[in-house]
Amino acid sequence: MKKRSAILSLLLSMIFSLQLCAVPVKALAPKTKENAPANNAVGFEPDARSALLIEPTTGKVLYEKNSKEKFAPASVTKIMTMLLAMEAIDSGKVKLSDKIVCSEKVKSMGGSSMILDTGEVRTVEEILKGIAIASGNDAAVAMAEFLEGSEEAFVVKMNEKAKELGMNDTTFRNCTGLSADGHLSTANDIALMSRELLKHPTILKYSSIYMETISDGRKSPIELVNHNKLVRFYKGCDGLKTGFTQEAMYCISATAVRNDVRMLAVIMGAPSYKQRNADASKLMDYGFAKFESKNIIAKDSEVEKVALDKKGEKFYIAKAKDDVKVTLERGTEDQVTKKVTIDPNLKGFKEGDIVGYCEVFVGDNLVKKIDLYSDREVKQSQFLNNLKNMLTDIFDHAI
Repeated sequence: MKKRSAILSLLLSMIFSLQLCAVPVKALAPKTKENAPANNAVGFEPDARSALLIEPTTGKVLYEKNSKEKFAPASVTKIMTMLLAMEAIDSGKVKLSDKIVCSEKVKSMGGSSMILDTGEVRTVEEILKGIAIASGNDAAVAMAEFLEGSEEAFVVKMNEKAKELGMNDTTFRNCTGLSADGHLSTANDIALMSRELLKHPTILKYSSIYMETISDGRKSPIELVNHNKLVRFYKGCDGLKTGFTQEAMYCISATAVRNDVRMLAVIMGAPSYKQRNADASKLMDYGFAKFESKNIIAKDSEVEKVALDKKGEKFYIAKAKDDVKVTLERGTEDQVTKKVTIDPNLKGFKEGDIVGYCEVFVGDNLVKKIDLYSDREVKQSQFLNNLKNMLTDIFDHAI
């Protein structure tokens, strides 16, 4: 009996040892083309149909996977809806306090919703919150009808704007992102409209809200919860838009800012919302590790000494009207150049008057343009005297 037990224990021990040995053999398997990451710099491949990471100031692409392949964008479509709304607001065409009366079509919208009722009156700001936070399809249609009279007319404007932005692989069929034949976009195009929306920073005031309650004029308050969980769980995330349909799977255009550096990641067709969020987070982590913000020009600093005579004995200083900060890939500060232009038609000006501008480039990309002002008064008579002196000097040398 004891002999049988000993043999059984020995066999079990051998089997267990073999199982332990099997694990490290697989883990130490050499990397091949089949299991190597698609992008060695990033170190992983997003588990999605398409992905893109850019630095939005310059548009520099840091990572891409199938970024120009067409897929259904789901509610990421609403970035264009919000863009047209923000353009109308910032141009003064409409005000945040303007009233929107909800139609029957607004109430009938399915999917994500603010639960708006027929005849309900809400402000432009409240409807904008409904789009940015809760991804309300009813809110999107309400905004479309308010701005252009109908969703169909608004969609025409959406496609016109897409063409203007160079979104050549995008076709919008609605303002919501609900599945429709031919309603397609790409990660590259989504990045283009996301960059354009970021030029209206007020939208981040709404897209960064995690929870909001709208109760004015209602028996039952509207509870808005952001579909973009990264605004709560990823440091610096303040937008922009998530999306999901059975056709599109899980999508997002995510943006975050850290230490004055902004990143933008687009994910299309992820298998789950957790994977979508993880992939977007990893991509932005990589971007933040690779880029930094640099102060190039300080407000009120001296940018250019402008000579008023040939010898340079008479001059004024052109100073910066604003700060200039640029986002750079670490170690590439030598790619920053400045170009100063002084207005050649000036005949005289007061201290503080604008005398020209300064353009700041990173490589070939213009990233900032600021006005320059004079540090002193220069009278018109001084220009005439300087011109006379210069002509005299030229005449004397000619003799």
